[in-house]
Amino acid sequence: MTQVFSGQDLIDAGMPQGKWFRPALDAANKLLSAGGSMEEALAAARAFQPGPTLALHRDDNIEIYSNIRAENAFEQDNVAKVNATMRALVRTPVVRAAAIMPDACPSGPVGIIPVGGVVASEAIHPGMHSADICCSMAISVFPGVDPKALLDAVHSATHFGPGGRPQEAQIKPSEATLAAFQQNTYLREGPFSASICHFGTQGDGNHFAYVGTMKSTGETALVTHHGSRGPGARLYDRGMKVANRFRELLSPETLRDNAWIPAESEEGEAYWSALQVVRQWTKENHYVVHDMAAEKLSAKVSDRFWNEHNFVFRKSDGLFYHGKGATPAFDKWAADATDLTIIPLNMAEPILIVRGSNAAHGLGFSPHGAGRNFSRSAHMRRLAEEYGADARGLSPNNIAEIMAKETAGLDVRFFSGAADVSELPGAYKSAANVRAQIDHYGLAEVVDEVMPYGCIMAGDWQRNAPWRKKRR
Repeated sequence: MTQVFSGQDLIDAGMPQGKWFRPALDAANKLLSAGGSMEEALAAARAFQPGPTLALHRDDNIEIYSNIRAENAFEQDNVAKVNATMRALVRTPVVRAAAIMPDACPSGPVGIIPVGGVVASEAIHPGMHSADICCSMAISVFPGVDPKALLDAVHSATHFGPGGRPQEAQIKPSEATLAAFQQNTYLREGPFSASICHFGTQGDGNHFAYVGTMKSTGETALVTHHGSRGPGARLYDRGMKVANRFRELLSPETLRDNAWIPAESEEGEAYWSALQVVRQWTKENHYVVHDMAAEKLSAKVSDRFWNEHNFVFRKSDGLFYHGKGATPAFDKWAADATDLTIIPLNMAEPILIVRGSNAAHGLGFSPHGAGRNFSRSAHMRRLAEEYGADARGLSPNNIAEIMAKETAGLDVRFFSGAADVSELPGAYKSAANVRAQIDHYGLAEVVDEVMPYGCIMAGDWQRNAPWRKKRR
């Protein structure tokens, strides 16, 4: 009669019970069925026993570099919340340092990395780059092109809002990128290919296509802002599940959102590779929009570059630097890095072209924009109070008045046809204050600016959604 290895055998051997019992028993019984001894089966099972769990850091054990100052009462509250969430986050056992950028603002419960946060760690934390992996900026310069003509061309070429392009309008990324998706366990796709249907799209929220003129030359430029769309969201979801399995084994006290994937593990190596593939997809996604606009105008691009500001970078010290809404400002942050990066402020302000300073107190990063003192919903509540709106919210007249006040002289468009006032300049921190703090803390040097002409955003695509129409 074939022997069977049971959970009681593991308990009798002095091993603590846990989810690891199932794979341990499977391995032990597989060895027994192949003719192995009980001693050999026990040894095979022991290999699955987790090591001792890692304790959280003490409250004051990890350095947090603060590069933010409050300019008014609203910002005081924001800074206090950012400091509190970062203090909780750095208790994560594998974290080694953190920094706060001038545009920082909370992005969830206490302990979750804030927007404008930088974290150096021994491992990769999917929750610290969030679902919008590789949210990034790209610029192309179009000499001799009229700004309005360029904005019109981009409007007809791009796609904002949920989901992807209609099937008849889909575009394929490069064959090399598609092949890389199929070769990675985290990215492999089924019949519905997000890497194709979301290609050439820009999403919603604060993503945009901005047209302006270079302050230095007067040449027209296109700047786009978006992330990796569906492919990145899928990678994040799969990565969080893997990270949480490691968290349960290695550090159950760690917050779920701060779970990590050990870099040296097979899962960690595959995840790092997947991040690079998604990065390449996102870069191509920016430039396909730029190229479609150029083709419509029969125009040539004289210069272009890009940078991510929501990603994970590995430095020569072996640590992984997670920038959640933070622009890399250190040399050779990527193989295709230039010495310049892009920092937008809001649609009514110039976009800054900067050279990073690799400041140690910024962990080698600079801000990614102007940030918010209030969430979108809180901002909308404040506007409703200011304009005396009823329970249904701002009226069309209210919205028109706010638009006229905040976008005067600009060609501002919303792809959905409905304005999203939570993305207008008033929703963001003072651009002047953020710019002053970049200089005060020595995080970057402004070398040029893109002066605003107009921009396109998704807009309030939910306003006329079927479920809302039905409710009304």
